[in-house]
Amino acid sequence: MIAITEQPLDLQALITEVRTDACGAVAAFLGVVRRTSSDERPVDGLTYEAYPAMAVPEMERIVADAHERFGECTVAVVHRVGALALGEASVAIAVGSGHRAQAFDVCEFVIDELKARVPIWKKEHYTNGDAKWQENARA
Repeated sequence: MIAITEQPLDLQALITEVRTDACGAVAAFLGVVRRTSSDERPVDGLTYEAYPAMAVPEMERIVADAHERFGECTVAVVHRVGALALGEASVAIAVGSGHRAQAFDVCEFVIDELKARVPIWKKEHYTNGDAKWQENARA
């Protein structure tokens, strides 16, 4: 499963999708809205926008790159768009593989590449009423 959605994310559904009897490991990542920005300003929510016609194919290429780089594994990645409140999940990734190191490596690779390559934009909303579009970062 590779998708952009306006619906709340279900990490357990992704884990179920990637888990097979060939898996010795399943690693997962859930990105959530936190209460402070990178520069420590108080945040009360985020808005994500994406261009799905470009974003989904690029996400598919990232998963293909992960297979080429790390070997056989199963990957699911979903990014949410729209208005998100504190604590809500914005991105979910699950990786099933033969061994834990591979699962962790693939999970990290996918989130880093997603941040660097996929046309998804984040707007931070601050508690003082200001808002600012942020560049994607690998941190």
